[in-house]
Amino acid sequence: MLAPPLDLDEALQRILAAVPAPSETERVNVHKALGRVAAEDCIARTDLPPFPASAMDGYAIRWRPGVRELRIVGASLAGHPHAGTVAHGEAVRITTGAALPADCDTVVVQEDCSLAGGTLRIGSTPNRADNVRPPAQDLSRGDVLAKRGRRLNAFDIGTLAAAGVPEAKVYARPRIALFSSGDELQQPGKPLRYGNIYDSNRYAIAALLQQLPVDAANLGVLPDDATTIAKALGRVGDQCRLILTSGGVSVGEADLVKSAVESLGKLDFWRLNLKPGKPVAFGRVGGALLLGLPGNPASSIVTYLLLAKPAIEALCGMDSQPPFSLICELRSPIRHKPGREEYQRGVASHVAGVAQVCTTGDQSSNRMSAFATANCLIRIPKAAGDLRSGRPVEVLPFWGLI
Repeated sequence: MLAPPLDLDEALQRILAAVPAPSETERVNVHKALGRVAAEDCIARTDLPPFPASAMDGYAIRWRPGVRELRIVGASLAGHPHAGTVAHGEAVRITTGAALPADCDTVVVQEDCSLAGGTLRIGSTPNRADNVRPPAQDLSRGDVLAKRGRRLNAFDIGTLAAAGVPEAKVYARPRIALFSSGDELQQPGKPLRYGNIYDSNRYAIAALLQQLPVDAANLGVLPDDATTIAKALGRVGDQCRLILTSGGVSVGEADLVKSAVESLGKLDFWRLNLKPGKPVAFGRVGGALLLGLPGNPASSIVTYLLLAKPAIEALCGMDSQPPFSLICELRSPIRHKPGREEYQRGVASHVAGVAQVCTTGDQSSNRMSAFATANCLIRIPKAAGDLRSGRPVEVLPFWGLI
């Protein structure tokens, strides 16, 4: 008797529970740490700024009530601080970011000053500490700049560099194998034989993998041959942390990936209560987890985004985060039969202060081109019926999924 299809949330929980914690780490220069996952907290090595600094171009002074006229005695430029003393009634020309002279506590902006010879006249009396950045205003030595499990972005890299951190301890890139299966699949660029189609899923998924800190091995297209598929799975099962496949996991006579997994390892589940994406196989071959994605392009990409990507992020050591979502006003009605959670390709926009979304039209699972015009997925709960135009819906922007 067949087990009932799993809801998406339960399937994801099972997958994440099976993902082992990463153990291999390496140290990389911060210049090469973009996109890598921190394997330990990144700690600031200095205060920022490390000294009292001017926030404006102007004049550094020793504040006192009613100060209006001062004598210029030097200059403090960025990288070239003023080394002398500054008495009451004296001022030092200073530029933005430059170190405040030791005797000074206030900066008067140049727009509020005038010069006559060597005499500085101030238009209005400043407040003490005006336009001064105190040490550690931004961050302090010992602050945690990026926690373990964070994928480092460009702003993290800049912050680490600013805080004097030359390198980061990161998790090693997990090795992932990827292949498509199907006698009907041809490589793009070759004349298309009648009855065949070009292999697109593997290209899309390989491109998505390039945006993650992984080492991906692209095995190409495997034919509908049980022996060939079994040999390929057996070969990479002990070389990779995860095997991603496209096609061969449904119930057709040529859907051989599922049966190969059952013969070589363990199959946890292979059907989801999801549209698109009902046939998804999850199990283990050798030391590798396996995710068999459907052969239809829309099904393959949706299940990659909702299941495979979170699993890969966990393999990489990233903290688990639910996908970012928005509530938008639906601008085109959607027909939906209760029973399966569904994700339709949509176009979200902001018009006259209202966040809104419409579908891309035909949602057939074979339509790869619909992703080119879409910028989000529209989530339809499994208990929902038809959705009327004007009602609120949950939207998952692609920038939060990819």
